[in-house]
Amino acid sequence: MRGLAVDLLAIARGPFLLLTPAVLFPAMAASYRFSGLLPVDLACLILIAALAAHVAVNALNEYQDFTSGLDQTTDRTPFSGGSGTLPARPQRAEAARWLFIVSFALMAAIGGYLSWRVGTRIFFIGLVGGLIILAYTRVINRMPLLCLVSPGLGFGLLMVNGTTWLLTGHFPASAQVVSWLVFFLVNGLLLLNQLPDIEADRAVGRKHIPVLLGVPGSVGVYGLLLVGAYGSLILGFLLGVMPLASLLALGTLPLGWQVFRALRASEGRRELLIPAMGRNVVLVLLTPVLLGVGLLLGA
Repeated sequence: MRGLAVDLLAIARGPFLLLTPAVLFPAMAASYRFSGLLPVDLACLILIAALAAHVAVNALNEYQDFTSGLDQTTDRTPFSGGSGTLPARPQRAEAARWLFIVSFALMAAIGGYLSWRVGTRIFFIGLVGGLIILAYTRVINRMPLLCLVSPGLGFGLLMVNGTTWLLTGHFPASAQVVSWLVFFLVNGLLLLNQLPDIEADRAVGRKHIPVLLGVPGSVGVYGLLLVGAYGSLILGFLLGVMPLASLLALGTLPLGWQVFRALRASEGRRELLIPAMGRNVVLVLLTPVLLGVGLLLGA
C-alpha cells in the first residue's frame, strides 16, 4: 500500500503542487485587503478544490501520455517528460486513471457546493477550468497559442478571480493585477517545461510554441512573458491599485533576467536548459508569495 501511495504522489507530480498554494496566497491576500475578512471555511474549501484540479490535470496528463506511447519516447528531466512512474510500472495505469477521476469529481463536488452557497457565477469559472483540464493533453497541445495561454488562464485568470469572487463577492482591481502576473508567470513555466520534449512531442502530433518556433523563438516568447508579469505589477502600482509594499515581488526580477540570459546562451543544450528551468521554478513560486506578503503589509 505504501508503494501505491508513493506512486500516486509521483503521478500527481507532488512537488509541482506547491504552485497551487503559491498562487492562492496572493489571491487570498488581495481578498483580505479588499474586505478585511477571510472566511476560513471557504478558504479551506477553495484550497482543496484547487489542489484537486491540479492533481486531476497532472494525473490525466500522465495517463494519456503513457497510453499514447509518448512517455516511452521522452527523455525525462526533473521538470519535463512526466514522472516516469507508468513506463516503469505499467500496472499503475489504472490507478492513475482513477486518481484523475476521483480528484476531478472532488473538484466538481466542491465547485457545485460553492456555486450553491455563494452564487452561480463561480459555476461558469469552474466549467471553463474543467474543460481546460479535460482538453489540455490531447486537444490544446495541438493549438500553439491556446496551449501557450491555457496554463495561465487556469491558474491566473480563473483560479485567482474565482478565489476572490468566492471570498468577497467582487473582482477587486488588486486581484486583477495578481491574476495577470500569475497568468504570465505560469505560461512561462509550462513553456520552458516543453523545451526538452520538442522532438518527442512533434512525433506524436503536438504543435505547441516550442515545436513551432524552436528553442530561440520560445526563449523570446518567455522574455515577453516576463515583461508581462513584472509589467502588470508595475502598472498596477502606477495606477494606484497596488500598495508600495507589493513591489516586494520585484525582488525576483534579477533572477528572471538571469534565467532569460541562461536560456539564450544555452542554444537548446539540455545540460544548460535544465538549471535555467530549475531557477525559473523558484521564480514562479517565490514571486506570487512575495506579492502576497506585500499585499498584507500594505493592507
